[in-house]
Amino acid sequence: MWSLSVVLNPLLFLLLFGYCPSVTIRPKEGWQVYSSAQDADGRCICTVVAPEQNLCSRDAKGRQLRQLLEKVQNMSQSIEVLNLRTQRDFQYIMRMESQIKGLRSKFRQIESDRKTLVNKNFQELQGKMESLQPLIPVLEQYKADAKLISQFKEEIRNLSGVLMGIQEEMGAYDYEELQQRVLNLENRLRNCMSKLTCGKLMKITGPQTVKTSGTRFGAWMTDPQASPKNNRVWYMDSYTNNKIVKEYKSIPDFVAGVESRTYNLPFKWAGTNHVVYNGSLYYNKMQSNIIVRYSFETGRVVTQRALESAGFHNVYPYTWGGFSDIDMMADELGLWAVYATNQNAGNIVISQLNPDTLQILNTWNTEYSKRNAGESFIICGTLYITNSHLTGAKVYYAYSTKTSTYEYTDIPFHNQYFHMSMLDYNARDRALYGWNNGHQVLFNVTLFHIIKTEDDS
Repeated sequence: MWSLSVVLNPLLFLLLFGYCPSVTIRPKEGWQVYSSAQDADGRCICTVVAPEQNLCSRDAKGRQLRQLLEKVQNMSQSIEVLNLRTQRDFQYIMRMESQIKGLRSKFRQIESDRKTLVNKNFQELQGKMESLQPLIPVLEQYKADAKLISQFKEEIRNLSGVLMGIQEEMGAYDYEELQQRVLNLENRLRNCMSKLTCGKLMKITGPQTVKTSGTRFGAWMTDPQASPKNNRVWYMDSYTNNKIVKEYKSIPDFVAGVESRTYNLPFKWAGTNHVVYNGSLYYNKMQSNIIVRYSFETGRVVTQRALESAGFHNVYPYTWGGFSDIDMMADELGLWAVYATNQNAGNIVISQLNPDTLQILNTWNTEYSKRNAGESFIICGTLYITNSHLTGAKVYYAYSTKTSTYEYTDIPFHNQYFHMSMLDYNARDRALYGWNNGHQVLFNVTLFHIIKTEDDS
């Protein structure tokens, strides 16, 4: 009986204290607390009280009791861990409940403002679509470019294969010989191009509109004698009562309106038919037949000289008037003046001038009335005259100072802006500079050349 009580007493303590967490445990002497778990408030969840291990250690029932106590201890520890997890999950649920309440509030707000939000989102989406719209042609162009690149790659591969085959057939020595022949041909071509200084006008194409500025009448020009790196532009607005010349370092600066310098001439000009030649401006002094040479380098008049008997101040102008009696121009052969005199019955007179002294070197009288000419320009010593300054104008008459003969021509050009008040040839650029009703334009010219080679001599 004593052994049975030893076994039952610990179990009784386990039952009593395991289910009565509020009871304060005071184990008797010889007993010990094996395990205890508490909640977050410090309250006892499970306490196991058992006799010391040295009691009844030899009894088989004691061994069973110890095994049972170990299991109870493991269960107590598992309960403690589970309790901690439960508390953590409970806190998480509390936070989630708060967030759900917030979401419910937001959903109610969204539902109330649904129409406003839909309109706003639609406008934002429409704005994004409009911003993406310009990308469509870019992507289409990208596709086209990608296709072209693929074609180019294929052609390059084919060409490389052909060249490799040719090189294998020719051999290294023949290839070097062919390369030398190519170099010789290039040298002959350069020599040929150097002889293309003069030719007969065959065609005028364009115009290219460079800029729109100023009044209906004016002049703009570059220096045909300047070096290739010197591309200064000079701009002279209006045909009378002005003496301000604007300078630009290049045509891009001219287009952008970036002036590099301004010149205040000592005398006002007449007409629009001025020319810059070898660093000097040549123009007709207002209300006179005096030609003025003004140096841009010194900013002073170098010389001035009257054209004897030349009409001025709208006595013999072009068809558009504008005091265009005296026309200064330059070509591959030098400086020229075109005008009319009473002695030549108002017909055009051509004089070649010394650029330094303005003395007349030679003069040719034509039979074309100055008042019936729209504009004129000179190329390689041949004066070309248009029959009008308006739409439908064409180059109608050509006079050669080399042969002192003339011919009627039919070379049309596009008078895009309907009124031409300046048309001058630039030998360096091989182009016609025009002032077309407030538009500064350029025309390309096609010249016919007859070249005498070494083989023909």
